[in-house]
Amino acid sequence: MLKLDLSKLSSFLPEDYVTSREDRLSKAAQMLAAHTGPGGDFTGWVTLPRDYDKEEFARIQAAAKKIQSQSQVLVVIGIGGSYLGARAVIELLLSQNYNLKKKDTPDIFFAGNGLSTDALLELIELIGDRDFSVNIISKSGTTTEPAVAFRIFKTMLEEKYGRDGARERIYATTDKARGALKGLADAEGYEEFVVPDAVGGRYSVLTAVGLLPIAVAGVDIKALMEGACQAMEELSVPGLDNPAWQYAAARHALYQAGKRVEILAGYEPRFRFFAEWWKQLYGESEGKDGKGLFPASVEFTADLHSMGQYIQEGERLMAETVVKFEPDGQFIIPDDPANVDGLNFLSGKPMAFVAEQAMRGTILAHVDGGVPNVLLELPKISERSVGFLIYFFEYVCGLSGHLLEVNPFDQPGVEAYKKNMFALLGKPGYEELRAELLAKL
Repeated sequence: MLKLDLSKLSSFLPEDYVTSREDRLSKAAQMLAAHTGPGGDFTGWVTLPRDYDKEEFARIQAAAKKIQSQSQVLVVIGIGGSYLGARAVIELLLSQNYNLKKKDTPDIFFAGNGLSTDALLELIELIGDRDFSVNIISKSGTTTEPAVAFRIFKTMLEEKYGRDGARERIYATTDKARGALKGLADAEGYEEFVVPDAVGGRYSVLTAVGLLPIAVAGVDIKALMEGACQAMEELSVPGLDNPAWQYAAARHALYQAGKRVEILAGYEPRFRFFAEWWKQLYGESEGKDGKGLFPASVEFTADLHSMGQYIQEGERLMAETVVKFEPDGQFIIPDDPANVDGLNFLSGKPMAFVAEQAMRGTILAHVDGGVPNVLLELPKISERSVGFLIYFFEYVCGLSGHLLEVNPFDQPGVEAYKKNMFALLGKPGYEELRAELLAKL
């Protein structure tokens, strides 16, 4: 399903950049398969597309239908991996303008992913008098941003529907056995879904974390999982013909050759949040111990007229990965008798043809300008192709992290800001740290 083109790396890397890493790739693949190595306890995602909880999956589908039948709006509360995956898939499969389109499914808004008062007030205004439900996604229930948002929307639901009515509109995706949100969900009788212990947040899009909002939007989540399962089966075959091995080797070789930034380039506006999901996946997995490619993203051709200058002639720190989907629709460029813009040489040609040549021309220009390019080509955007791409990036990330000799599945650096924030907010138990920080301000 996926075609990987590494031909534009030949002038930047030695011929043996893949073969010389075969032994390390084999070891990395074995660790992922056996759930061993650094962070091995968090590699449940490796076989998830095949081994997911079928009973919970059916409950997700049923809950999605219930939300669709009783609500015009679903508010999804979560931060980081608790919202990026769902938003990425919904926008890529359905549209970046999903909420503006005429449809039979609820509008979906994301909250608890920041601390903006203005954004919160705007969301409340957008909901208005419409019937709504809430999906709170948090393993602990105590992460500040989603916990604050949940307080607000829980209160709104209880004021609008009463406490009993609110219970029927709150869906908690949380730890299966412990945590503040788990305790509250048990006490109040909210329908619960599980954040698996063996799947970290940034790898959780194919669990209930992502699947419930995605299903509410009307996406066929069974086909999404089938696409991921196909990727799992294909990429589990060891050897240098494996495109995941090849891409992981290329990324590692480029890093060792001095590249420090990887740019993910897409040509569809609805790909933007998929790139945001990808940035968390790679940045949080590889950015530790003073190592890792910095993940950035651009939307072409628009960003060729903003970031294009830097990519072409700035610091030679970057490599580029381009994701291309086959177009689904077709639009023929009309003729202009006056030919005011001088573009009648394009008259009668499909717009997709113009886009294709723009992409090819851009790749050649960037390579000539000293930016290595990798091209990932997929069929038209569908549940199966998106599921395949999700798993491909996840699996490559696992391989790449092991090649880099970091733990790809922890995120110790995230805790630093949390401790400081708790201390400055006056959370009990942080008094000493609060005093230290205030002295620095």
